[in-house]
Amino acid sequence: MPDRLLTRPYDMGDIFGQLFLKTEGLYSVAIGASVTFIFLFILFGAFLARSGMGQLFNDLALAIAGHKKGGPAKVAVISSGFMGSINGSALSNVVSTGAFTIPLMKKVGYHKDFAGAVEASASVGGQILPPIMGASAFIMAETTGLPYSTIALAALLPAILYYLGVIAQVHFRAGRRDLKGIAKESLPAVKEVLKARGHMLLPIVFLIFLLIRNVPVGYAAAYTIGFTVMVSMLRKETRMGFSDILGALEDGARQSLAVMAACAVVGIIIGVVSLTSFGTVMTSSIVTLGAGSLFFTLILTMLASMVLGMGLPSIPAYIITATMAAPALAGFDIPILSAHMFVFYFGIFANITPPVCLAAFAGAGISGGDPMKTGFLSLKLALAGFIVPFMFIYSPAMLMIDPTGLAVTAKDFPLPPIIDIITVVLTSITGVLALSAALEGYFKSDMSPVTRVILAIGALLLIYPGITTGLVGGVIVIAIAILNTRNSGEPTPTLTI
Repeated sequence: MPDRLLTRPYDMGDIFGQLFLKTEGLYSVAIGASVTFIFLFILFGAFLARSGMGQLFNDLALAIAGHKKGGPAKVAVISSGFMGSINGSALSNVVSTGAFTIPLMKKVGYHKDFAGAVEASASVGGQILPPIMGASAFIMAETTGLPYSTIALAALLPAILYYLGVIAQVHFRAGRRDLKGIAKESLPAVKEVLKARGHMLLPIVFLIFLLIRNVPVGYAAAYTIGFTVMVSMLRKETRMGFSDILGALEDGARQSLAVMAACAVVGIIIGVVSLTSFGTVMTSSIVTLGAGSLFFTLILTMLASMVLGMGLPSIPAYIITATMAAPALAGFDIPILSAHMFVFYFGIFANITPPVCLAAFAGAGISGGDPMKTGFLSLKLALAGFIVPFMFIYSPAMLMIDPTGLAVTAKDFPLPPIIDIITVVLTSITGVLALSAALEGYFKSDMSPVTRVILAIGALLLIYPGITTGLVGGVIVIAIAILNTRNSGEPTPTLTI
């Protein structure tokens, strides 16, 4: 082997001792977490599905956005985001919600490749959406030693930016191709949806309450499962009988098998990495190739995380990237939460990054589209998600944390960080919207290639933290928005703050 990968020989006693007698092998934190609380959260998701939570999200999304321009695609983004956060598996989310949303998108005129891509990118994004983040938030809490509430708070704004980017591209494509929504008369009303199934939101509120009160994660999940059964009894539409409870137990057990098997295999990988010091070698290689440049080190860490996350569920993907890629950022005094969030993002985005993009392949299977084309469209829709991690590395205010990586509460929040957070929120939201318009080539009317390039530059300047870049980017974006609106013949919108 090359010098970098060269290691001394190990006999079977060394290997089996490492993998089966220590806590860095098969019986690692990954398998421990899978049996302690990951299984319980998968079971919780199964109970919610059996009680009609999936139907609630679909109906609520239809009621809110179904009649809008390109409505079914927006419905897919909203419902898949909520379900993805709970069930912890992008693939199962694509298959379950995609069976409903993809045919609706194709019906109103979206191309089959794009319809599959929307579902895939929205489902993967659920893994970064608080409060549950597919149970990854709890693994991250154990790994970093930070409270769950800190991680959930830090993940909120980046997740909102990601979904904003996806919905904006969906909206601009609908405007460019004049894709209408579903007739409002055929859609359920928000009031009726909440009246029939709205009480099923209570278990999620109850879970968040328990977690904020620092109830142990396993107990919180178990209590919430019991609470879900109780709440389901309040309405006939959601009432769970004995057969439903048994069915939920069976569904949870079946769905957990793939994740638990992956966690066990990840334990073997971690054991071999630890035994051979491959993790240290990989970290050293990234630092050496980065040549002291934070930007180049981030690029190399991103690529390593995406390769390591290929084909894995979100939790094993995070465990591997946190073990092998995150340490490369330690030498740059990056807060530990920022470093772990960075590798976590790119580890799960491997699911929509060709050539191994399993979530996109699942979406293409339902839509009947081309798997690789669907994968590249998913990558385009998720582009904001590839930029946001760089943003919170250079500007930790986006994660609402102080330089030590701890959450700053309202009580001890000094004035400058509040200004920083407000500035980052405004510039990043505007930048993500502008970038989405540039990618689709449409705002109020079609844009020329040159205009799209200039708008993309302005968007990136807004996204990049800094007063000068923000001002220049803002001027570019506002100027192009005004010119584009005038070309469309519509009244120029006024800016209200």
